Amino acid sequence: MAAINTNIAYSASARKINVFAFLISAFHAWNDARSTRKSLNALTDRELADIGLCRGDIEDVATRTY
Repeated sequence: MAAINTNIAYSASARKINVFAFLISAFHAWNDARSTRKSLNALTDRELADIGLCRGDIEDVATRTY
């Protein structure tokens, strides 16, 4: 039978790396949403309707996570 130790003590440097990785990940998510918002706002209402969206849907689409 195998056992997995889930009580791992992280050093201060490992916590700093995790915080840094989280900040980088958060920045990438923010930038992806920003560029999506910018691209969709550049479309006309007709073009948005062609892809099944309205102006009110842009924020939801931009911040959607998969």
